[in-house]
Amino acid sequence: MDQRIAVLLHVLSVVVWVGGMFFAYVALRPAAAQTLEPPQRLPLWAATFERFFPWVWLSLAALLGSGLYLIAAYGGFGAVGLYIHAMLALGLVMTLIFSHVYFALFQRLKKGVAAQEWKPAAAALAQIRVLIGINLSIGIAVIFIAILGKLWV
Repeated sequence: MDQRIAVLLHVLSVVVWVGGMFFAYVALRPAAAQTLEPPQRLPLWAATFERFFPWVWLSLAALLGSGLYLIAAYGGFGAVGLYIHAMLALGLVMTLIFSHVYFALFQRLKKGVAAQEWKPAAAALAQIRVLIGINLSIGIAVIFIAILGKLWV
């Protein structure tokens, strides 16, 4: 694979994941909270995540694959700057957080919505919101590191 293709795939994956979190956190969340009651809002979130999360998984695979390819192409872990190591470490933290969101909290949200049990569904969504906020913050930090990292080497 050409390094330019790997970088393109890497950047597009960041746009999908971090951009999706930004949209959900900054635009959809406040609009849904302002205009919809829990019986409408919670199914909206469950359906939104049902469509978004497969794209996150695809982005994660593309990020990890393209990132490791680029590290190898640049000479391996010993040859790349500390900022590349930081990006990888933070990306792995984001992946662990997302995995918890997906495998635990999202499943609770879907179960609560399916049973029309709004309190447990709302509690799961509240925890998802916090973790998406954390992941969004980390993702923005990783973008800063990616662009400005060479300045600190």
